[in-house]
Amino acid sequence: MSDTPPIRSRRPGLPVGALIIAGVLLVAIGAVGAWLQRDAPGRSAEPRTEFTAKNPPAGLPKALTTGQQLHWSRCTSPPTARTDYDCATMKSPLDYRKPDGRTIDVALIRHKATGPNARRIGSLLLNFGGPGVSGVSELPEHLSQYQPLLDRYDLVSFDPRGTGATIPVHCGKTADDTRYDGSEACAKHSGALLPYVGTSHTARDLDLMRYLLGDERLHYFGVSYGTALGAAYAHLYPSHVGRLVLEASVDPTEDLDEEQVSQVKAVQAAFDRFAVHCAARIRNCPTGDGPAEAEQRMARLADRLEKKPAPAGGGRKIDADDLAYAVSDHLDLGTDGWSPLAKALTALIDHNDGRPLSERAEDIGSADRAATPHTSNVAARTAITCADSSLRPGFERLDRDEAHVRAASPVFGAAWSSGVYLCYDWPFDGERTTPQVNADGAAPILVVGGTGDPITPYPGAPHMARALGDGVGVLLTAEEEGHGTYPQNRCVTKAVDQYLLTGRTPAPGTVCRGSMS
Repeated sequence: MSDTPPIRSRRPGLPVGALIIAGVLLVAIGAVGAWLQRDAPGRSAEPRTEFTAKNPPAGLPKALTTGQQLHWSRCTSPPTARTDYDCATMKSPLDYRKPDGRTIDVALIRHKATGPNARRIGSLLLNFGGPGVSGVSELPEHLSQYQPLLDRYDLVSFDPRGTGATIPVHCGKTADDTRYDGSEACAKHSGALLPYVGTSHTARDLDLMRYLLGDERLHYFGVSYGTALGAAYAHLYPSHVGRLVLEASVDPTEDLDEEQVSQVKAVQAAFDRFAVHCAARIRNCPTGDGPAEAEQRMARLADRLEKKPAPAGGGRKIDADDLAYAVSDHLDLGTDGWSPLAKALTALIDHNDGRPLSERAEDIGSADRAATPHTSNVAARTAITCADSSLRPGFERLDRDEAHVRAASPVFGAAWSSGVYLCYDWPFDGERTTPQVNADGAAPILVVGGTGDPITPYPGAPHMARALGDGVGVLLTAEEEGHGTYPQNRCVTKAVDQYLLTGRTPAPGTVCRGSMS
């Protein structure tokens, strides 16, 4: 909808009566224009007042804090952000231990609050998962999910370090190659950046963002990997914690190898539940009469694809590993993904047609509830993960860990087992084995976990709530399939929205019924 309609100039020589009528019309048109402007989506009748914070991050030069302003302008990319969004870049230190040294540009995107200025709470920072996912690209894709919050919050996201337009990591054969060609290529093309792309560095960027956005405390909604980032922030800046939601929480008590085993077990369990449903509810179920037969059929299919990958359209092929990841992508969607998965497996098993499985998985990648590792930039995901994790296993442990992952899931173990090699030859040390997340003294933080989550298994949520500290972590459980429960589960959505809009948390231990109830 346009702003106030243009008003034409009066023509000279009109009779007095016509002038009076014209004047009345001008007033009416002006009133209608003002009404349109007031009620147009994304607009407010009153002038916007920018917030100002008085607690800059400690230890940074004034040039980056009181001397820096965010200059918002219309976004040029992605195409979905060219209307209704503003973009900006923030200067931050490459190395926070040397705050007066080299700076980097952090890419930001914002959709302004649509409600009255007097009711605006501030900015809500969003991280959609990953690691390795561009928030600048994802905010326009996911905005509709957070619509009830847009009345009172500016919704803001960003490209974390190593991702998108924020010091992107290059690990291809050449400096411009976006593919992943191994750790040596990363060191060659991005070696100067690799020590500074970890989650703790991005958490420090978050505090500078908070200050420059004008908020005394950080309001934040992190999903999946975004919970690791939010918890890292709470640990570093407990007194700056505002309203933080950690949804589909990672497990802060597990190291990288333990996480692989837990995840593949959860994916297998989700597939088994799908197989039970398929046998009971879907005619000519492609996985047979239950989990045992589903395992056998999937093994035969994987063996067939390993020997001869199936066509997947556009000259692409789908092999055994692709099969595992594509099935997992469907399971991410919970029960909404079950019917499409059954149809896609039927096409692949009966007609050797990999297009439905492959295409549907790609569609899910852009509209998933949380960005999973399979939808993130591989180079960025690897660089961030290995900057965080200090595990650098030798070959003896690698063999043992690979066997553990394979044994944890008959359907997905083989594909997942390659993850144990992710950081073994990384050229730089990682920060820690497991993250520090205790945030004693912080305001209450809402931690949400789904009991049927195949990517961040449910035990991670209560572990995170406890690790944040007594009186800090507040656990909300959803008896729900799929990776992420907001806004799919109405009970979760109501509790999360109430917390973000009023600051009131649900009673600790609240359980929301859902597809698994």
